[in-house]
Amino acid sequence: MAAKRADVAIVDRDGDSETERRRAKLSDRIYEQVFARIVSGEFPQNSKLPTEAQLCARFGVSRPIVREALARLRDDGLVYSRQGSGSYVQRQPDSAVLRFAPVASIADMQRCFEFRAALESEAAFLAAQRRDPEAVAKIDAALKRLDSILATGELGADADFELHLTIAAAAQNRFFADTMASLQPHIRFGMTLARNLSLLRPRERLESVQNEHIAICRAIREGDAEGARRAMAAHIDNARRRVFEGHGS
Repeated sequence: MAAKRADVAIVDRDGDSETERRRAKLSDRIYEQVFARIVSGEFPQNSKLPTEAQLCARFGVSRPIVREALARLRDDGLVYSRQGSGSYVQRQPDSAVLRFAPVASIADMQRCFEFRAALESEAAFLAAQRRDPEAVAKIDAALKRLDSILATGELGADADFELHLTIAAAAQNRFFADTMASLQPHIRFGMTLARNLSLLRPRERLESVQNEHIAICRAIREGDAEGARRAMAAHIDNARRRVFEGHGS
């Protein structure tokens, strides 16, 4: 009997897991649909979004799904809430976002940025804590290559990824670099989009991105583990937010 109860418990947990996966997938879809309508101007900047009930009816989903999607849009700085009034469009991203990325990829990219912030911040922390001359030299060489690309105005997504991978390797735990390598298509997608959008802005934008890289590398070089962690977390969060900025940002 005990074994039978255990089997039932496992089935229940699997069922809960499947429910969570379906919910996340639906939330992604609503996130992407509202995002696309903000970018297109159907939901203009400063306008009030349809109510939660209206969004539920429009997209055929439950209120918790809509709330989760709206929470993520708030995290990205695209909408904000007024107590007792509803949600409003705070920012309209550049329409070029959808030129460089299909709308169905936006939610995955956002989740990848979220995962990278956790993964790479810890890698930077350990890289600073365990630094050795050879690892620091490799990081400095990767940073210099990215500097030379900035000078020529090239995209630089490959060099950008190389720098982040070199920092992960410097953590001296192969699982950081292995995870980065396995996620390379997803990470490079976000980097390519962010850097393409930055090329549409004044040169100062790419210079500020490079200054973030310099701050990370400096902290690692100086053995400032907490500083490296903070600098990496800030850089990845800034990269995520830059994707959602509009023309006036």
